Amino acid sequence: MSSARSCLIVDDSDAFCVAARRVLEAGGITVVGTASTLAGAVETADLVHPDLVLVDIDLGDESGFDVVEALHAASAPVPAIILVSTHDADDFADLVESSSAIGFLPKFELSAASVDALLASLT
Repeated sequence: MSSARSCLIVDDSDAFCVAARRVLEAGGITVVGTASTLAGAVETADLVHPDLVLVDIDLGDESGFDVVEALHAASAPVPAIILVSTHDADDFADLVESSSAIGFLPKFELSAASVDALLASLT
């Protein structure tokens, strides 16, 4: 299922971007770029047109929720956007629900299989 997916990772931690790329690509998801800011995310998404975007909720001075809305407004077609965080899902449940993201995955559970399961749960 994930073999045709391309992914953009938006996170201000280089270490997480490297680890996430390794995990996702091992599961058949091609990481086509990374960004660490809202502006970088929108610019990169416009260049690479990913099917999927993983967005960290905490981007230093910026909010991942703002990134989600900016990507949703600027992208055509709109990619599937998943929020990620080291924080517990319950901390952000209402904000995730009211955002344009399709869902949330804890960083420690990130894998191609967990992405596929979240996407499958929407159909």
